[in-house]
Amino acid sequence: MKNLTQSLHEITAIFEAFSVRYAVMGGFAVRIHGIPRPTYDIDFTVALDRGRLQEFFDRAIDAGYSVAEPYLQGWVDQVAGMPLVKLRMFLQDHGVDVDIFLAESKFQESVLARRQCEDFDEGKVWFVSPEDLILLKLIAGRPRDFVDVQDVLFTQGQLDEPYLRHWAAALDVAERLEQALRDSQR
Repeated sequence: MKNLTQSLHEITAIFEAFSVRYAVMGGFAVRIHGIPRPTYDIDFTVALDRGRLQEFFDRAIDAGYSVAEPYLQGWVDQVAGMPLVKLRMFLQDHGVDVDIFLAESKFQESVLARRQCEDFDEGKVWFVSPEDLILLKLIAGRPRDFVDVQDVLFTQGQLDEPYLRHWAAALDVAERLEQALRDSQR
């Protein structure tokens, strides 16, 4: 039976077969840049043209993932102003969401330009940078995200603060960033 990490490698292999730039974000990226914690889904930023979504969905379905009918009909969700499509996989006794954010903004292009290739469970995987992980967590803004931001700030030490401040202002999370930076000094 597949586990979450195997699913991560399976999806990244599909992106690579499509020659699509991707970066893992969310809980898996926290494992790389912060203090490892359990995660129950997989999150990506992907430079996948909407015209290739059906082809991608077909490949994912062949690999055992399900795609909700609205996505198959061309619908694209929006979360925090970022376009999103989802896959679903059942592992053991529960469903796992694979959230795929389509890189269609200048910020997301910057995220992909700054991605970092890391060794992960006997494979190479592209992850968002620690700065971009912080920004994405600040955008999401849930209590768990603020804990993750503190973990990344603690673990990483010196970060590119001008980059963080530039994008935090552009993404309207500057106050959250400044609070996180103050909290990390305590």
